Amino acid sequence: MLDINELFKDEYSVLEDARLATANAHLPADDCREKLWTVAKHYQRLIRESYRLITRSDRAERELNRMNEQLQQLAAQLEYEATHDPLTAVYNRSAIINQINKSLTQANVALILLDIDHFKRINDEYGHPTGDRVICALVSRIRRALPSGAAIGRVGGEEFTILLPDARIEEAMIIASYIHSSLNASPLDVLPQQLVTASFGVSLGAKDSDFETLYSASDAALYMAKKRGRNQVVLHEDFFRPPVSLRADPAQAC
Repeated sequence: MLDINELFKDEYSVLEDARLATANAHLPADDCREKLWTVAKHYQRLIRESYRLITRSDRAERELNRMNEQLQQLAAQLEYEATHDPLTAVYNRSAIINQINKSLTQANVALILLDIDHFKRINDEYGHPTGDRVICALVSRIRRALPSGAAIGRVGGEEFTILLPDARIEEAMIIASYIHSSLNASPLDVLPQQLVTASFGVSLGAKDSDFETLYSASDAALYMAKKRGRNQVVLHEDFFRPPVSLRADPAQAC
């Protein structure tokens, strides 16, 4: 480590010389002026060096701030890319699962699972670029139907989940039916020559349950929608089961 006395060795020497000159009452005036001028030159040089260091420090601080801002932007971009589907900009599979599991720790969660009907035909007939545009247009139409707080995730090529936190099953059915009706009301702009429809499975997950249980229920309902001919909304069968009758034991009757 550099000794501070070594760093300012010349300056200390000049100051010591000036101190001795000040203590000498018999020093001629010309010698005093010379000593003073030497101190002034060193002081002026120190001011220039200090200004140069401050300027460099300010420049370095600005550069560090700029780099820090770039790092924050990069971190945000990487986080976004790690959690979002690159085509549709909705959550990817792992991110929507995390969102659903997080929501299930707080309240009941309604889940709508939808699958685009006969999507392979669209890809085969019009090509994959058109298929991608169809997916994006369909997601845009779905977004317009969702309340604030809802989230969309892409869990497969043409399969999407809609998360409705703290929602009742009636609300989920209304939203799913609205999206279904919207797709049947008019073609998507990117494929005006035909309707693009979807099949829907709807279920409700109880607070503190998990994604797999909720997804399996919605998937079972979606399977039923496809089995019945597609282009429809099906509620999971659990909601149609009659309540269990609790009867008193005759042997315990009074």
